[in-house]
Amino acid sequence: MTLWRPLQLLLPKKGFILLAATAAGKRCLTQPRPRPMRGARVGRRRVAIGGAAATLGCFGLSAFSLFSQEAEKEEEGGKGGEEEPKEAKQEEAIIFLLKKAKLNIMKGEMEEAERILHEAARMAQKAENTAGLIYTYDTMANLALSRGQMEQAEKLFKATMSHLLAGNMKEDDNAVLEISLKLASIYAAQNQDKLALAGYEFCILTLEEKVARQKDQPQDSLPEEERKDTRLLLGLSLDSYARFLLAWGRASAAQKMYNRALRIAAEEQGETHPQTVVLMSDLATALDSQGLYEEAYVQAKRAAELAKETEHPEAHIVLNNLAGILMHKEDYSGAKRVYHEALKRAEKSGDDATAKYIRKELLELAKRRKRRSESSKEKSREEAGRQ
Repeated sequence: MTLWRPLQLLLPKKGFILLAATAAGKRCLTQPRPRPMRGARVGRRRVAIGGAAATLGCFGLSAFSLFSQEAEKEEEGGKGGEEEPKEAKQEEAIIFLLKKAKLNIMKGEMEEAERILHEAARMAQKAENTAGLIYTYDTMANLALSRGQMEQAEKLFKATMSHLLAGNMKEDDNAVLEISLKLASIYAAQNQDKLALAGYEFCILTLEEKVARQKDQPQDSLPEEERKDTRLLLGLSLDSYARFLLAWGRASAAQKMYNRALRIAAEEQGETHPQTVVLMSDLATALDSQGLYEEAYVQAKRAAELAKETEHPEAHIVLNNLAGILMHKEDYSGAKRVYHEALKRAEKSGDDATAKYIRKELLELAKRRKRRSESSKEKSREEAGRQ
């Protein structure tokens, strides 16, 4: 989780928000795949925080909370008079559909979940239930995002944001900033780099200002959980921006963002938190990309130790990163040992894509060892000839 002062916003703050909220989506996050870095070696599979969709999902609109709070307000406002049975039944029906869709998502039945969500959206529109509609759109957007449907996700996030802002939600509300961050990552995936850059910087600059304000507020005037959530969202923004920078070969700038993100994660969640471990591994990748192998090794080694100690679900990927750094350090025996450990874990977890990638890395490692051996023999012959 993660200001990038040297770069200035290409669009004013409000300009980005209004663009995000109202512009029609004409092009088609997980998973913005980074382009190969210019002039950089072909890298290993790198761990991000579960990818953009998964990462941002941690900070999703507290939709059921938002929905239920709205219902509570209506109930309180209606005390003393008779509750309208029709509205209550409509709301119950919408909530039932939303819960059913969530269950389908958990079971991996995405098409059925999408169908149910469309039904919930129609019902919320017909009942003029704004809170229900906002939550439904947000859920549909995240579902589209997880399925790689960028264009659909973009449109739905913009619709969600439009409704939030129309309801007098402030531009620096964490829910609005989270959607802005998701849109920035979608733009990055669509190669709309100016919009992506504007979005990342809007989020980071706004969150920095918000964190500073909240720090000066008396502790009893703001829940500690809200302070923490704001800092974590700043860290998440820094992390996402760092991946964007690293994809463009700006490893030094990415390193600064990762350092800040890592510090926030460690302070707010602890060193052993899964997100902190991944950020540590990502920082190692940024250092490795600059040829700073010793510094990269320190970070990657610690990340691997923590991943194994805590049984991190992506320990095999963290180990793969460590092995790659060892290979760049020309510690080929160490790299081979760690690659095999990573491969064993990848196969055990059923991550076939990573297992396949590690096997290719082992072939590359064997080639490098062979080249070094042949080079060493050639040098020996040359020295013997001179003698």
